[in-house]
Amino acid sequence: MKKLILFLFILASFCTKAAEVIELKMPKSEIIVIKLMFRNGSMSDPKGKGGLTQLTANTIAEGGTKDLSSSDIKDLIYPWAASYGVSVDKEVSIFTFSVHRDHLEKFYPVIRNLMLTPRFDAEDFNRVKSNQQNYIDEVIRTSSDEEYSKKLLEDLLFRGSSYQHPVAGTSEGVKACSLEDVKLQYQQYFTRDNLDIGIAGSYTPEFLARLKADMNQLPELKATLPPPAIARVPNGIEVEIVSKDNALGSAIFTGFPLTLTRANDDFVPLMIANSWLGEHRKSYSRLYQKIREQRSMNYGDYSYIEWYNNGGGHMLPRPGYPRQSNYFAIWLRPVQTAKGLKGQYPELSGIETGHAHFALRMAIREMDLLIRNGMSKEDFELTRDFLRSYMKLYAQTPEQQLGYLMDSKFYKRANWLETADQLLATCTLEKVNAAMKKYWQTQNMFITIVTDKSEAVPLARSLRENSVSPMSYSDVLKGVLSPEILKEDDEVKAFPLNVRSVNIVESNDTFRK
Repeated sequence: MKKLILFLFILASFCTKAAEVIELKMPKSEIIVIKLMFRNGSMSDPKGKGGLTQLTANTIAEGGTKDLSSSDIKDLIYPWAASYGVSVDKEVSIFTFSVHRDHLEKFYPVIRNLMLTPRFDAEDFNRVKSNQQNYIDEVIRTSSDEEYSKKLLEDLLFRGSSYQHPVAGTSEGVKACSLEDVKLQYQQYFTRDNLDIGIAGSYTPEFLARLKADMNQLPELKATLPPPAIARVPNGIEVEIVSKDNALGSAIFTGFPLTLTRANDDFVPLMIANSWLGEHRKSYSRLYQKIREQRSMNYGDYSYIEWYNNGGGHMLPRPGYPRQSNYFAIWLRPVQTAKGLKGQYPELSGIETGHAHFALRMAIREMDLLIRNGMSKEDFELTRDFLRSYMKLYAQTPEQQLGYLMDSKFYKRANWLETADQLLATCTLEKVNAAMKKYWQTQNMFITIVTDKSEAVPLARSLRENSVSPMSYSDVLKGVLSPEILKEDDEVKAFPLNVRSVNIVESNDTFRK
């Protein structure tokens, strides 16, 4: 009977365009993980309704099924220690389900019915929409100036494209979304034609066949999937300063388009260069040492060669955010404003601007020196060996391992973590230095700075005029700094930046339409 059921499921899958499956067989694992990756993401949001894809995904995940309310589901699965949720990014939406294998058969109807017969209850929709509206109207501006600045950088990079607005949308976009819009988005984009199924654990062939056959009952794709956005190329250094009431510092992101992703072998040599320059949350990196360690300017300074989701909350990069359109970025955690410095140190009462201009100069100068001079053989070998060990921490759980396998398929790789290790093992110093010269530069960048209203105008003036920006130390700190650091400060304060434009915008005017 089992063989007959399996045959019928397989036969049914051939009658329609079947979703592709990424398998991670783990016979000894007691946990079953299922991931459903839809190739839609926020770039599929209709014009004027930015945020609709996330609203749709969350209404499905946080709502119920045709037969069970969301509260019923929570009560039902609680004894099984089962969990599920959804993440949405620019190009993909991923539903993740996890359960102990002993409870898979009881949990599976919930998975199937959430995806095939979502409840789309008005009360659930209104609750989800209210939370999303509050996030885009209030939370995005008040919870973290660093994440705020990061989203503003993407706004600059992708202005005029489907990548421009935050995944959560815009204020007017979310307001414009109705429950009928959510139902239509589900029918058009959460379909079997653009679905990849991932499964990890000790599942049976019969279960996998049933899962495939059920997911093939999803709607057919009824809309054209949009192409990935193309990032704008900045003309010189273009700066956008966001003026905000009572900002505690200047939160800075700077970046420019990159023409490669994990699909390209050159990505790995660039990983080595980037790790030496600014590996996320690593104190050995150059930016961290120069800006935080030696000068005590902030809590950290990092660089990235692809999107790093929630860098403020994650020490390690998370899978599930693959993108075809890529960019380089530097994150300078908030540095002090003139207002803050003058309030703490009477000896600095005469300064007009805080540390932002100096910090930018130092970060860009360090990158410029690295591109021009290249890495040393010793730094190359130490950094490459570190990365080969460090990347083994990326996927410590079945859910993370499956996530990276699904990302790998997105980039047309068999197993990205294994491939990256092989490429690291054979990488040379010459490849790293050549990759930097090919893909990196410091003359054309976008810069976003979220800062206090008192800082916005003088900082804009200093950047426009390329004014000398001496580092402002308290007398106590300056007294213990080495002559070498003070000499370097004199070189940094006048380092020329190719600034072509500086605009000031009000915080309340961002992410509105």
